[in-house]
Amino acid sequence: MKKLHYILSLVVLMLFFSCSSDDSNIDLEGVSAPENISALTTVTQDNSGKVTFLPKGEGVTQYKINYGDGSPESDYFPSGGTVTHVYKEGTYQSKIIAMGINGKTTEVTQEVLVSFRAPENLVVVITNDLSVSKKVTVKATADFALFYDVYFGEAGKPDPLTANNGESVSYTYQQAGVYTIRVVSKSAAIKTTEKSQEFEAKLVLNPTTSAPTPPNRAAGNVISIYGSKYTNVAGTNYFPDWGQAGQGSSWTEFDLNGDKMLNYIKLSYQGIALADNVTVDVSGMDYIHMDVWTADLQKIETSLISKTNGEKPVTKDLTANQWTSIDIPISAFTSQGLTVADIFQLKFVGTPWAGGTVFIDNIYFYKDSETLNTAAPTPTKPAADVISLFSDAYTNIAIQTWRTDWSAATLEETAVAGNAVKKYSDLNFVGIEPVTTIDATGMTHFHVDVWSSDYTEFRVKLVDFGANGVYNGGGDDKEHELKFTAPAQGQWVSLDIPLSDFTGLTTRAHIAQLIYSGNPSGSHTIYIDNVYFHK
Repeated sequence: MKKLHYILSLVVLMLFFSCSSDDSNIDLEGVSAPENISALTTVTQDNSGKVTFLPKGEGVTQYKINYGDGSPESDYFPSGGTVTHVYKEGTYQSKIIAMGINGKTTEVTQEVLVSFRAPENLVVVITNDLSVSKKVTVKATADFALFYDVYFGEAGKPDPLTANNGESVSYTYQQAGVYTIRVVSKSAAIKTTEKSQEFEAKLVLNPTTSAPTPPNRAAGNVISIYGSKYTNVAGTNYFPDWGQAGQGSSWTEFDLNGDKMLNYIKLSYQGIALADNVTVDVSGMDYIHMDVWTADLQKIETSLISKTNGEKPVTKDLTANQWTSIDIPISAFTSQGLTVADIFQLKFVGTPWAGGTVFIDNIYFYKDSETLNTAAPTPTKPAADVISLFSDAYTNIAIQTWRTDWSAATLEETAVAGNAVKKYSDLNFVGIEPVTTIDATGMTHFHVDVWSSDYTEFRVKLVDFGANGVYNGGGDDKEHELKFTAPAQGQWVSLDIPLSDFTGLTTRAHIAQLIYSGNPSGSHTIYIDNVYFHK
């Protein structure tokens, strides 16, 4: 900045010389340093912290500002100019440095007070979720606010959840009840604005949507006990009094906009009895099906009761606040020694005992209408263009496992029409892992043939572990899933999937897992053949 000072000095000298005789003497050193220095400081009222300096003084040619917050000083700027700086909220000791024509400077300290506006007009709206028990949603808005914290007031949950101003945040309580919810709205200001409100987190006591509609089945393949899809066994008593009232239990038929379902309240145990002297022979059936909705039961135990040799139970887990579709193999009862040719009663038991309520619909026995007796289509791709995991048509790479230990499915190595296939029963999801990772960078497609008589959805995932072969340790570390809804039942479905369809599969060089899953989860059966990559 010395150069600017000297240039200005030369300009002034030239002016003096042009107005004076040649023998005039100019004494710049005699010019006083700048005087009466101050600055007009204005703070933008939008919580941005922006402050504008307009310095003024006498005998000044240029200024610079030391902002007093540890940031670098401004460059010199000419008299009459301004400079802007962004502060955090607080009080600062700035310095206005003024330079005169001869380079002499004067410094003046001036206090800068930056005060932001706290949020104003805070509005908090709290609602219960209509379909999920004990789930509460908070939405807060305020003028000048940036975000807000919500303290939901449940013991052991002291940390708040945070959301942007005007957005929503949700929390599901462990128990229903009244809680004090505190909302703290924050802007750029140190001061906050808050509001507390008592609110009751409620149980959703009944479903708001109907159970899934059962598929079309031939009359000879179904024995229906309760539901509107099929013809029910006549004369059935859905609420026989077996003394459950003494356990605090009760029952009713719930009507959801014209869709009726059984409602067992505080379920301890509950029976369903066929008409007197009526039995059903379910030995030719494959499964018993039912759809169950609950807000608070963890499990339901289902027993078939034989007229001649008693009853046997099977227990299934329930998922709260949604319909759980349950399909229990008849073999799960016969394997316990139960005769199923003369079933005359069913029984349900809740866990916890008399501790929750269930809604049950679509109770029926059924058998698969289709039997697999044809082999999958024979692949036609040249062997040189294929990396095969499983196919009689190619040489297969080594596979470490066709059923990972975290799968609940049952794997059976079998054959259809002389062709080897993999059969997965009670499939929730299953992982297949090669001995070494697969480099599929030269491939363009993934192929699999799948057959099922009872699935409603089929899913395929590819997982790339990365160069180090450890999940979450390299590569893209993601599972890339494709869903195929309403696949054709009772016939082979050939899926020839472009690898580009696996969105986000950024590398194909270290594929270490293939995962199959589908719906109804945990109860359907699939056959798999011809698993390979190709180009």
